[in-house]
Parts: sequence; C-alpha cells; structure tokens
Amino acid sequence: MKLFFFRIVILFLFISRGQANAAGFIKIQTDSISTDTAAFVSPYEADNQNCFQCHGQSKYSYRNESLGIEVKAMMFSERIIRKDDYYKSNHKSFSCTDCHSTEYTKFPHAGELRMEAKLNCIDCHGGDETYHFDAIAEEYQQSSHFKLESEGFSCYSCHDPHTYKISVRNSQNIREAIAYDNAICLDCHSDFNKFQLLSDHEEINILKKHDWLPNQSAHMASVRCIECHTQINENLPVAHLIRPKTEAVKRCNECHSQNSMLMASLYKFESKEKRKDGFFNGIILNQSYVIGANRNEYLNLLSLIIFGGMLAVISVHIFFRIKK
Repeated sequence: MKLFFFRIVILFLFISRGQANAAGFIKIQTDSISTDTAAFVSPYEADNQNCFQCHGQSKYSYRNESLGIEVKAMMFSERIIRKDDYYKSNHKSFSCTDCHSTEYTKFPHAGELRMEAKLNCIDCHGGDETYHFDAIAEEYQQSSHFKLESEGFSCYSCHDPHTYKISVRNSQNIREAIAYDNAICLDCHSDFNKFQLLSDHEEINILKKHDWLPNQSAHMASVRCIECHTQINENLPVAHLIRPKTEAVKRCNECHSQNSMLMASLYKFESKEKRKDGFFNGIILNQSYVIGANRNEYLNLLSLIIFGGMLAVISVHIFFRIKK
C-alpha cells in the first residue's frame, strides 16, 4: 500500500512538471522583417546610379577613347554592390561620395584612389547615445578579432557598410534574426578562402568542432554564435568582445536555468514582466523539451508541499509501527 501511494505521488509530481513545460512552450513565428524600403527614394539616387551603372552588376562596359572601341569587362566580385541590397541597408540614405572620394565621379578612376584611407565607424557614429558605438569600439579593442587588424580585419569585415542592416529582434522574427546574425560569422568561418586572408590556420570544420553539442542542429538554429563566444554586456545591444575559443560557453546550465544568460543577450527585448513569477525559461526553448527548465514558482511550491506531506505521513506511520 505504501509503495502504491509513493508511486501515485511521484506520478503527480511528474505530471505537474510536465504541465509546466507544456505551458512554457512559446511558438516562434518566422514572418519576414517588415521594412519600408519599397517606398524609400534616395535623394541621391541619380548620383548613385552613376556608380551602380558599373558596380551594381557582374559586368560593365566603357569606351576606350584611345582605341575608339567599346570594351566589356567583368566586375571584380568584391566590388559588386547590388542596388536593391544597398537601398535596404542602414546607409541607404547616403550618397556614395559621402564615404568615398568625389574623385570617383571621374571615369576611369585614378589608380591611387584605391589606396585612400577608409572611414571608421566611429568617424560618423562617435558619441551615439542609442547604440553606444564608443562602448562597442572599446569592447572590440579587447576582442580576439582586434588582434587581426594588422592583417586587414576591421568592422567592415563583419558589417559591410553597403548592405548591412540592423536585425531587430522580436518574438515574431527571432529565428530570422538568428539566421541573419549567424550568416555574418559563417561568411568567414565557413569560407576557407576568406579565412586564409586573415589566418594561416588550417581549415576548420564548424560542425566537427561543435560535435560535443547535444542536438547540434537545433542549437545552431536557436541561438547566435555570439551567445557562446562573447562576453555578455547588458549595457550594449550586441556584445562585441569576442573571447578565445577556450573561454566559449559549454555548460548547459548557463543557458538552461532560471537566470539564463540568454535573457541578457538574445532575448533582451523580452519584458521582465513576462518572465516574473512564471515559466522562467519557456522563451528560450523554442518548443524543445529540457528537463527542469520551464519551472514555475507556484508549481515548485506545490510539489514541495506534497513531498513534505508524503514524508510526514510515512514518518507518522513509522512512529506508530515502532510504538506498537
């Protein structure tokens, strides 16, 4: 009889926890990020078109006045800037010559223009109160990436100023934002030709390097690379202090816990009120089951009361058995 009662109590506890996990599931929709680019018309469209006429496609043509012939040539892939991508980017309202020398308006371009110094992000974004670019620059200077500057690494290695757009995260587009941000990392780390420009290291197999990760595909689709490879900074929208691989996050409880570090990074946009006294980790599970993750404060208390009551009944029973 005691064994039967014990089994009933354990079953109830299991069902209670199961209900907590089920209630904690949050469906993530992958609707497209809304933009107003369709209605946008650049005030510099006519000026920029002179650049896109060549740089907006894979081949271009010009007239060689010396020979009196029309010449067609292939555009170097690194110099192709798709017009549609540019007018969807954060810099869509700029003229090309805001960042590049006005001498580029002359064709053919003078060869020495290719050697001109590029503007840094801080040249324009210094003192920004919204995204805190100065603090981002300070973090970046402590990161592993900054050590590669002598080899040619810069902000532009990750954030192409011609195409980059801020990927705003919300509950509707979280998967899309994750894929967009991870593609920035994989642009180098999964392309050995690009990787060799900055390092003599042998080719790295990303999947093999992460084969220790349980349910690897689900993790890579549900979190950004920077969640595990940066030092979290709650004061910045996105952390930029890339840590050495030896300091990467590898402990499950750093994410799958009541005080998940993901709440200070990937899911920072979520209101604290939505997590208070409720299902702590439901938002980060993306319909996955993780034992003990979706705990609820009240169900936890109820479980303890039932467990304590069970121990009390057993203790009373043992007392009277010994007594009589």
